[in-house]
Amino acid sequence: MLPLVVETVAADDIGLLIPLLDSRDPLLFIRRGEGVAGIGEALRLEFTGPTRLADAAAAWREVVDAATITDAVGLPGTGLVALGSFAFSEHSAATSVLIVPRVVVGRRNGHSWITRINAPSAPIPIPTTLGHEYRISLRPGALPAEEFVKAVDAAIAEIATGTVRKVVLARDLVGRLPDGADLRRVLTYLALGYPDSFTYAVNGLVGSSPETLVRVDAGSVTARVLAGTIGRGADADSDLAASVGLATSTKDLDEHQFAIGSVMSSLRAHTSTLVASEQPFTLKLPNLWHLASDVVGSLSDGSSSLDLVDALHPTAAVAGNPTARALETIERLEPFDRGRYAGPVGWVDGNGDGEWAVALRCAHVSSTGRITAYAGAGIVRDSVAAAELAETKMKFRPIVEAFS
Repeated sequence: MLPLVVETVAADDIGLLIPLLDSRDPLLFIRRGEGVAGIGEALRLEFTGPTRLADAAAAWREVVDAATITDAVGLPGTGLVALGSFAFSEHSAATSVLIVPRVVVGRRNGHSWITRINAPSAPIPIPTTLGHEYRISLRPGALPAEEFVKAVDAAIAEIATGTVRKVVLARDLVGRLPDGADLRRVLTYLALGYPDSFTYAVNGLVGSSPETLVRVDAGSVTARVLAGTIGRGADADSDLAASVGLATSTKDLDEHQFAIGSVMSSLRAHTSTLVASEQPFTLKLPNLWHLASDVVGSLSDGSSSLDLVDALHPTAAVAGNPTARALETIERLEPFDRGRYAGPVGWVDGNGDGEWAVALRCAHVSSTGRITAYAGAGIVRDSVAAAELAETKMKFRPIVEAFS
């Protein structure tokens, strides 16, 4: 592997990033129109198995140490950057990846830039018109609704024995992308419809996640934990009632406590200070409310964002509690490989800083055009299977509507 030569320069305001992307293999991580977009591929690193995240962190350090980096901008996302997406399970057949684009275009805080990696004469990407519209109906996959309800009931029965306290179960929908379909249409819908979520595309995984797994910026660590969900009301009064009901729900507060405890426990070993919201707050999205807590700390051991991703994944918000027992239950009750659903997705730079989300509200689009979308729900002692099924329907809405 030849050392990378990287140069970042300031650019005039680039505007929208999505029209710059490849229509079938986009690379993107943005929120509120800001973030990074990748074009082409200068380097691909692949990982599998139980040490995939630790291996990625070590491999990235080697790449950075060998690279020659000139960065005239000095903002998060400038210089050497890789976009990454990792499998949820250590047993997954899905390959985890870090991809260094040949060209990165970014926007943040009113500044725009372009980074070229091993491509000093690469032209500035030019926006292109989105391809033809298309409509796709996603249908039940390996775990249809009635079987999901049975799986939830089985999880509740197991929780009642005391061997596990929370299990996150997912179900799937499937479809097929038409030949020549432009994935930028899906990303545009998600970015415009859910601007406060992270809209992402890495190696065929596309989605819009509201959950920050971890962000590292010059020694500062932040995370946003989401667990506990209810649908939005049809009018202002019912919407307020839904928010209040979620904030006072014993079932949802218990579920949230497992999630926040998981994140705090994982980060403490790497931080000198670490605090969380005193009480969870209700986070409003276009189609639902979440219980949310913010975590803020200071790094004390020089860990990179990838090191922290390794420490955090999988959180109780996407696996359960205790983790090992929850993972065993998931593998027994879910008749599919989650792939990179609910795994980490985001970017890392040459300083080890980065921004990582949990890959939620997403679908994987294979090289043959097969679409597999996922949505899950956290099962605890007081869960009701019909309500958990309804929750997955709400969570499917962004990606289902993006394709339809």
